[in-house]
Amino acid sequence: MTTRRVVVITGASSGIGRATAVRLARDGAAVVMCARRADRLEAAAADVRAAGGEALPIVADVTRADEVRRLVDAAVERFEHIDVMVCNAGFGIAGAIDDITPDQMQNLVDVNFMGTYHAVRAVLPIFRRRNRGHVIVVSSIVGKRGVPYMGAYAATKFAQAGLAECLRSEVTGSGIHVTVVFPVSTETEFFDVMSRETGTIVTRARGPRQDASVVADAIARAIDRPVPEVFPHAWSRGLVWLNAAAPGICDRFVQRFGRKPVRPE
Repeated sequence: MTTRRVVVITGASSGIGRATAVRLARDGAAVVMCARRADRLEAAAADVRAAGGEALPIVADVTRADEVRRLVDAAVERFEHIDVMVCNAGFGIAGAIDDITPDQMQNLVDVNFMGTYHAVRAVLPIFRRRNRGHVIVVSSIVGKRGVPYMGAYAATKFAQAGLAECLRSEVTGSGIHVTVVFPVSTETEFFDVMSRETGTIVTRARGPRQDASVVADAIARAIDRPVPEVFPHAWSRGLVWLNAAAPGICDRFVQRFGRKPVRPE
């Protein structure tokens, strides 16, 4: 039986997921890494091993409950338990609400929300049996306050946060913790993927940005000392306060952060 902390991360082949896997590996964690792209996943696993962690890469699609269950089963078979589930898999599509197609919306829901739901549902029985565990949901600051042309993506991020809040209330008083992470715009391939999925060029909006390593450090701190919510960017919590106090003013304020797609000539 391993004495390492065992962490499962979905969407671990790039971006925040990969940065978190490597960050936790430096603390000696065993990281069970899930993604759909086998080559990128193997490269990320190599980074984890080089950082001092133990890696178990599992190719899986979070939109499929059976594959997420297989992921969790593989983690338990290898390490006998799971300490942390990081629900990170997700992507974005930009556009006005009436420009988002039903198929695009469904795909966002399937990956961003249902992927989180499948992961939480698969790991909870293990956590309940041990009366110990930590669910970490990587949402977005737009899961607290939406911005123009990100309505479809924001809806899934709000849904993640709502699921986590309810779960946190359900397990209060137990040894199970639930944390939601609300990053601002992060330097990853997110915008390239969003442009591809949107079918247009999505420009980076004005506003604060952060490196994926900043988010990874914040997640590592939350694992060590569990808290309900994490805002990796120091000023982002202010947007939440402004929206609660003066939502109309906030509507005008966030217009500068909209990511309106630009169709190529």
